[in-house]
Amino acid sequence: MKLVPSKWIWSSGKLVPWEQATVHVMTHALHYGSAVFEGIRAYETKNGPAIFGLREHVKRLFHSCRIVHLPLRWTETEVEQAIRQTVRENGHPHCYIRPLAFRGYGALGVHGGDNPVELVIATFPWGVTFSPEALAAGIDVCVSSWRRMAPDTHPAMAKSAGNYVNSQLIVHEARALGFHDGLALDVNGYVAEGSGQNLFLVRDGKLYTPPVGASILAGFTRHAVLSLAQELSIPISEQLISREMLYTSEEAFLTGTVAELTPIRSVDRHAVGIGRRGPVTERIQQRFFALVRGEIADRHQWLTLA
Repeated sequence: MKLVPSKWIWSSGKLVPWEQATVHVMTHALHYGSAVFEGIRAYETKNGPAIFGLREHVKRLFHSCRIVHLPLRWTETEVEQAIRQTVRENGHPHCYIRPLAFRGYGALGVHGGDNPVELVIATFPWGVTFSPEALAAGIDVCVSSWRRMAPDTHPAMAKSAGNYVNSQLIVHEARALGFHDGLALDVNGYVAEGSGQNLFLVRDGKLYTPPVGASILAGFTRHAVLSLAQELSIPISEQLISREMLYTSEEAFLTGTVAELTPIRSVDRHAVGIGRRGPVTERIQQRFFALVRGEIADRHQWLTLA
């Protein structure tokens, strides 16, 4: 989706005009991928914009920084406050939020220790990844020829910019073959996740999803879906998933900050169930959107007003 500029970007401690939030071409992160980021949404509610999973996303940002050695000079509370400030100052009723921590300008070389760690926070309007109709009709995906990384190569639990080269290859291949997106297997051949989304399957009324050990990013929307499924008395299993289960499940859907809950209608041109959103997916979708839009009680305290 094409970017729609906002008025302000928070940059290492202060708000600067959108067009002035720039870096030097010799910035370390541009050359070596020394950056981590988060994707967060603020939803429109009757009480104003509410940020979904603010604390949890910021905590994961700090975990990612720790894993790949990017020490931040701000606390989690200060980053949360900066995110809320940026949403308010840009006047968004709803928006996408992108915090990005990265090694800045100073020295060149794989070791980035001589470069400062910067933090920027951008907020801007962003709709759905695919189309509004896809939330009911579903999308077509393929199993990619590109695998997710082995656990001793790249850290899958860090939302690292470098990891998304793999994601780009997956989605590029899928689009070139006529699919909306791709699914990746892990190094052992078990199903991992989408190009940038977590995966759920439904078989005999039970919800299945790959475990964290299958080289997935533990998404907050994934966590929310697991919690909401429990509330709805839907049985859950976090387990290794074979490729064949993709073709024999009654329902399947992807989750993520941008994807929200997007049904899968086919995998490798095999129809999933009835070939559109199934009843279990719809129940979880309805509960999810009612919660983030402030239509039902926020029992888990996942929403933070900007």
